[in-house]
Amino acid sequence: MKQLPLPFVHRPGFAAVDFLEAPSNAAALSWLARTGDWPDGRLGLWGAAGCGKTHLLHLWAGRNDARVVAAPALTELVPARPLAIDDADAAGDEAVLLHTLNAAAEARCPVLLAARLPPARWTTKLPDLASRLRAITTVEIGAPEDLLLRLLLVRLLAERQVPVIPAVQDWLLLRLPRSPAILHEAVARLDRASLAARGPVTRAMARRVLGDLLSAEEPAAC
Repeated sequence: MKQLPLPFVHRPGFAAVDFLEAPSNAAALSWLARTGDWPDGRLGLWGAAGCGKTHLLHLWAGRNDARVVAAPALTELVPARPLAIDDADAAGDEAVLLHTLNAAAEARCPVLLAARLPPARWTTKLPDLASRLRAITTVEIGAPEDLLLRLLLVRLLAERQVPVIPAVQDWLLLRLPRSPAILHEAVARLDRASLAARGPVTRAMARRVLGDLLSAEEPAAC
């Protein structure tokens, strides 16, 4: 009988050693290291999908004994303590978020909110919540540098143990959009394809499974 490869659910880790530091996230790292300097004890961390917001949020929470909660799951008042709210622009109950922020402020507990947009640009129905969000100091994780994208691709492939030779990695970086989220999606697809083929990732395989993500190939150099 043939042994079939089993696709395991990939769960990313949030260890400090695994975070890739770069100029694009230097400002965020600086602010997260100075919680005492946050005006009113609040900070909004924002940036594109896959840029490292959730990773940084967990690192900050670990250093500050903070509770981590996803905003869509925020359905009741969180007891006053340091708090890290992920996907904060997608709160399921705006009133609960407002009361949670107020309670944390009264108890002088810091709150870190992570989202794709700065708090002042979130769509909210409650005027009091909108007012508090506009007052939050924010820091952006910027667009990733070439070196950061390369290191991220290498790390994602290593985490999933996907065999891809350097030449194919270079080929992917030239043709994939410059987006950490796209790299995450591309590596997940390549992982599944490699398991199914029981072999390393080739250019032909990448073309087949990433066709909707890849840019048109450049003409060969003369």
